[in-house]
Amino acid sequence: MRRNTLNSLLVLSLLLIAAGCKSKKAIVKAPPAAETVAPVLNTKKLENLKTLKSKDLPYTTLSLKGKVNLEIEGKENGVSVNIRVKKDEMIWISMTAIAGIEVARALITPDSLIVRNNLQSLAIKKPFSYIYKFTSKQVTFKMLQSVLTGNTIDELMTERSVVDLNGGIFTLSGDKTGLGYRVLFNTLLKTAELNLNDAKAGQALKVAYSDYQDVTGALFPSVTKINSVSGTKKTNISFDFNKIERNVPLDFPFSVPKRFELIN
Repeated sequence: MRRNTLNSLLVLSLLLIAAGCKSKKAIVKAPPAAETVAPVLNTKKLENLKTLKSKDLPYTTLSLKGKVNLEIEGKENGVSVNIRVKKDEMIWISMTAIAGIEVARALITPDSLIVRNNLQSLAIKKPFSYIYKFTSKQVTFKMLQSVLTGNTIDELMTERSVVDLNGGIFTLSGDKTGLGYRVLFNTLLKTAELNLNDAKAGQALKVAYSDYQDVTGALFPSVTKINSVSGTKKTNISFDFNKIERNVPLDFPFSVPKRFELIN
């Protein structure tokens, strides 16, 4: 039971990547494709990729607060979540129950991950490669950042990808050493849906983004819904962020008290 509980929290931390709160900021609605005037683009693929990349949210730090709902194999839980990101260095996650009690904390870096279960005084510390139990081996720390923010994924934004434009809607698709991908962009040129599929490993990830908000001049998806399949295991996660800040001073407190049991 201890191991199952900790693994559930670990999956939440790893996938990162929305329900229960109304946004405090105005939603920037994507116009219907039929009403969209497509930007004047160079016919070269690299120019199209550059245009899509230019819509990414630039940041050095991110602070995200809201609600998260997690469903693993039919069991559903909802908590408040506080996520802090230092770009390319760390992702810090704190989950709090309705009573205001912090139930778990996690820290993910390009090299490692640590998850702390406060309710049962348990902790797990593993190399970053441990996430491959849940995701494809093609997934990197930077890719996790992109999944969380709705930004484009650098590894996919290459001339090897197929880029289509139909009625003001871009799609990006291809295969990266066994990892199939398809990305659908909305008429704001922001990611609307991301699909990753590792057929050989029996793993698939679908992420849907909506309710984009203006965050000091750039767009961020306040609602993110994730569906993950790994073998016979299915996980659904939804985030609804009601407070989004970028480039603000942040700290990333994390320690494992001596009373905690470190498990493998």
